[in-house]
Amino acid sequence: MPKNTRGTTAFHDLSAFVATPRVSSLALSPDGTRLIAAVQQLGGDGTRFVSGLWELDPGGEREARRLTRSVKGESAPAFGPDGTLYFLSARADTDPAAASGSGSGDDAGAALWALPERGEAVVVARHPGGIEGYAVARDAGTLGWIAGLLPGAADAEAHGKLRRARDEAKVTAILYESGPTRAWDHDLGPEEPHAFVRGEGGAVTDAGGLGIGLEDPSDVALSPDGTRVAYTRFEPGQVPDGHRSAVVVADAASGEELNVLGGAEFMYESPVFTGDGAGLICVRNTYATYDTPWDSTLVHLDLTTGEEHDLLPGFPNWPSAATVSPADGTLWFTADERGHAPVFRRAPDGTVTRLTASGAYTSLRVTPDGRTLYALRNAIDSPPRPVRLDSAAVDQTPAAIPAPGDTGELPGTLTEVTATGDDGFPLRGWLVLPEGASAAHPAPLFVAVHGGPQSSWNAWTWRWNPWPFAARGYAVLLPDPAHSTGYGQANHERSWGDWGGRPQADVLALADATVARPDIDAGRTALGGGSYGGYMANRIATRTDRFKAIVTHAGLWDMRAFQNDTDSPWYFQRIFGDPLTRPERYGTDSPHPDVAAIRTPMLVIHGAKDYRVPVGQGAALFQELQRHGVPASYLYFPDENHWILAPNHTRVWYEAFMAFLDHHVLGTAWHRPELL
Repeated sequence: MPKNTRGTTAFHDLSAFVATPRVSSLALSPDGTRLIAAVQQLGGDGTRFVSGLWELDPGGEREARRLTRSVKGESAPAFGPDGTLYFLSARADTDPAAASGSGSGDDAGAALWALPERGEAVVVARHPGGIEGYAVARDAGTLGWIAGLLPGAADAEAHGKLRRARDEAKVTAILYESGPTRAWDHDLGPEEPHAFVRGEGGAVTDAGGLGIGLEDPSDVALSPDGTRVAYTRFEPGQVPDGHRSAVVVADAASGEELNVLGGAEFMYESPVFTGDGAGLICVRNTYATYDTPWDSTLVHLDLTTGEEHDLLPGFPNWPSAATVSPADGTLWFTADERGHAPVFRRAPDGTVTRLTASGAYTSLRVTPDGRTLYALRNAIDSPPRPVRLDSAAVDQTPAAIPAPGDTGELPGTLTEVTATGDDGFPLRGWLVLPEGASAAHPAPLFVAVHGGPQSSWNAWTWRWNPWPFAARGYAVLLPDPAHSTGYGQANHERSWGDWGGRPQADVLALADATVARPDIDAGRTALGGGSYGGYMANRIATRTDRFKAIVTHAGLWDMRAFQNDTDSPWYFQRIFGDPLTRPERYGTDSPHPDVAAIRTPMLVIHGAKDYRVPVGQGAALFQELQRHGVPASYLYFPDENHWILAPNHTRVWYEAFMAFLDHHVLGTAWHRPELL
């Protein structure tokens, strides 16, 4: 994107930045002639985002055209073999009888709708409480979906009656007989998600329960002929090592389990059938342990023999879910790679080719002849934009397709910073420079540490976006330290068992390389991060006073207390050990014992509905900072979670964040944001 030359952009006005439309997913018709995008925009009152469907021109010539409009919005577009466009929406049905026995109002949840190329949308599947995800068989048009059943409910009708009984009795209690009980921002249960398939004649089959515990229970796939269904199932066990995630292949008509991929060593997810329906491709993850980090690959399961084999032996990075050719064994996937997330092509002979040199890609869609790909491309300097690619060309530049969501000019430029770790490992990160930064006018620096920690600064983000900071005059360093994805398994192994030490050293090494530049003001620097990045901010605050201000969002503070309260304690016990019998890492990595060493002013940010890093972590830190006389502020969101999502909350998050930096880094008078 071009550099701003007028001094006013969407990033100078936070209201304009928040209001920018956001393209989130694509759907391609079976004949390859229609391309649909889901686009989020501000609702009429400006307090929430609403998703709608837009028709794009695959050829890239015509402007996008909006297809749907409703207060509830529409999402998850997909096509049937006859060209019917399906989507999910909680909008009211025009036929009151269609909702009979399925709840009403918000309780009805999202239904599955069908929009023919000519005509009005109609509901084709509804379930009390809503449908979470769905699939359409490529050739047969069979529909499958994921929806919940309460304990004791044999079908949707019985489930609806039980939901109404609970609602009328004002009962919200949940009885758990195994864990987990929460995920990210919501309580799990009492409903268990199930996979349903509607066959010929309209009969609906319950193809099996997915278990209570999946963070995203929307994964479902149908074979091209509609005879088999695949889904991801959570299998609870004795923690910390007993919980498992498996992929189940079942008969779509009877629900009989035909294949199960899962075990003590591997976790499987994201199933997709091969073009001929004879095989299944999944992401396979090696479970992390106390001694070894995660690893990931794509595998193929022969549904006749049950034989499984690795599709990417020796591939250095972690792949995403596969997109398969309907014609042959070719597949496409993405993987983080040195500050990007390119598209890769795996040919039937096993050859892997990188198709793009820059940017991060999602929502891959392939034409029936396998010659063209459509995708969403984004980058640190570009929001998600629909593009067209040759399905086989090496390191190509994709063709842009008109769509909503252009942010316009940028208030600065993007470059890279490199350094060397204390073990000799090559380090890198992105550096956003504000317009006008020079040796004569060096810019103050904000260092932003990403979450995860298995993640990378390689894509656009609406929450920790560097460009509003650049519009304010800050340079922003986006470092990828140890644990970051896209640098081979060695970058995970070099810091495994050392959550704080080596990643901290890497962040500071990249910060040192950045402040050595003549266009950076080494005397005016700040640091911050969210989730794991918030933990790193907390840890660095106890180790150095080199920064003028530190901002910690949803950061871990007391590791021992955290692992008892988080929604996924078994994972942390796997990698940190039993806190009673192996407490070493909890003591070594936890920042809280060193609170007395903190001298840097800190802004603590937390959402009350954050179950991954519970709000007590932020509250305890803020209390300790006050007790030790450290200048501190606490930005608390009673109805937000691990992420700050509401549009106006996003705006005040940025306003408070930058006001804190301005005061402590630039020395300006404290300016309290208007709505706070």
